[in-house]
Amino acid sequence: MTRTSPPQAALVSDIPARVDRLPWSPFHIRLVTALGACWILDGFEITIASNIGEQLSEPGTLELTPAEIGLLATFYLLGQALGALVVGHLADRWGRRRMFFLTLALYMAGSAATAAVFGTGEASLAALYAIRFVAGAGIGGEYAAINSMIDEMIPATRRGRVDVVVNGTYWAGATLAGLIQLPLLSGAIDPSYDWRIALLIGPVLAVGVWILRRDIPESPRWQLLHGREAEAERSIEQIERTVVASGGLLPPVRADQRMHLNPLRRTGYLRLLVMLFGDDRYRRRAILSLTLMITQSVLYNALFFSYSSILVSFFAVDNDRTALYIIPFAVGNLLGPIFLGRLFDRVGRRKMLSRTYGLAGVLLVGSAFVFRAGGFDAVTQTLVWCVIFFFASAGASAAYLTISEVFPLEVRAKAIAAFFALTQLCGAAAPYLFGLLIDRTDPNPDALFVGYLGCALLMAFGAVIAHVLGVDAENKLLEDVAPPLALVPRPSDRPLTAGGA
Repeated sequence: MTRTSPPQAALVSDIPARVDRLPWSPFHIRLVTALGACWILDGFEITIASNIGEQLSEPGTLELTPAEIGLLATFYLLGQALGALVVGHLADRWGRRRMFFLTLALYMAGSAATAAVFGTGEASLAALYAIRFVAGAGIGGEYAAINSMIDEMIPATRRGRVDVVVNGTYWAGATLAGLIQLPLLSGAIDPSYDWRIALLIGPVLAVGVWILRRDIPESPRWQLLHGREAEAERSIEQIERTVVASGGLLPPVRADQRMHLNPLRRTGYLRLLVMLFGDDRYRRRAILSLTLMITQSVLYNALFFSYSSILVSFFAVDNDRTALYIIPFAVGNLLGPIFLGRLFDRVGRRKMLSRTYGLAGVLLVGSAFVFRAGGFDAVTQTLVWCVIFFFASAGASAAYLTISEVFPLEVRAKAIAAFFALTQLCGAAAPYLFGLLIDRTDPNPDALFVGYLGCALLMAFGAVIAHVLGVDAENKLLEDVAPPLALVPRPSDRPLTAGGA
């Protein structure tokens, strides 16, 4: 009987270990700044677009109806979903670096073109919807390409805190938009032009981001898994030279950290879904990822998009003063990831996810009862929300971290894109449903109380799933958390913890 020999690895490499053993350096700061800016742009864009709605309905502007204003957000969210799916596929196939220039160009073009729309006819309205779709596609594509790139380039011991903080900078963009809204969207210049100026600020910021990204190399991990060993070697050597030039020391790499790899197998979205929900190795992780993403999305879409309406309807805040309350709310969301991010590396992913989701849910229940009893005014309600979302924001940011860690490199961008798109589609209904609970003619605290409890229960459910299905990925190489599909297991293989790198 002829014995069949096991397949031989096409290449052997220590590049993943070399990436993870790098000391924190100015290179990593430039990388995070250049790539992580996409969350700032998204927060800025969504907040500005939400705030200019009332102006676009006034005479002399685009004169949109409330329904048409609502559809602007819908087309933007749909663009995000499709952009994430397309770019996620291309990022896994053609590389991360190409995509984060394409996505930035789409965003710049879509946002700038929005400011250039004139007229009130059907043609202008159709063009406006198409343009908002393009802007959304750019930002949605950024999520897929950038999250993959950051996790593949950040050392394992810092991956959690960096990813959580970077995702949390969405709220830095929202804060910036709120600050701009106060003077600019109050009609200080001209109601027909000040909203255009506000929209153009995003593309101007994006030009600076484009310049920062020019010197960022391709992910060596992606190059390696696509059989481009020579290119991967050049990329990691470039990074190592940059780190050493800034004073960093490179610890040695152990011989047993060399990976044996077979040629890459391409995976489309259909095969990805079959793998995620049909393979025992990934089913629990897919359920975890989907739960974390949908629960936080419903919470944020329900409360953030209805925030101004709640302030106006229940606390008699004037429309032009809602930004005064949105700014501290955004700051509270930003501070959560900044102060709690490092705990996702020290305490652990599973514990921190379950605690942040759980605390947000418990605090939301308590605030719901106080709200129904009439115990809040606009200031105290905002302060309580700041505390609740201090924890919720850290958990929501870590949900994106979870997806980018727990699936193999070959499908990482597509997995992020798939879960992001599903999340956008599920979360898109939340603002509408919450809006039904807010009756401006006869505000009913009992109706909104039910909405608060529903969101709290979802966050509590997310906390339970995080505790039961969470993955302890802290301080581990990505290849240990989710071995590449191309990896050839060997009897001598053992986990490549960051401490040994």
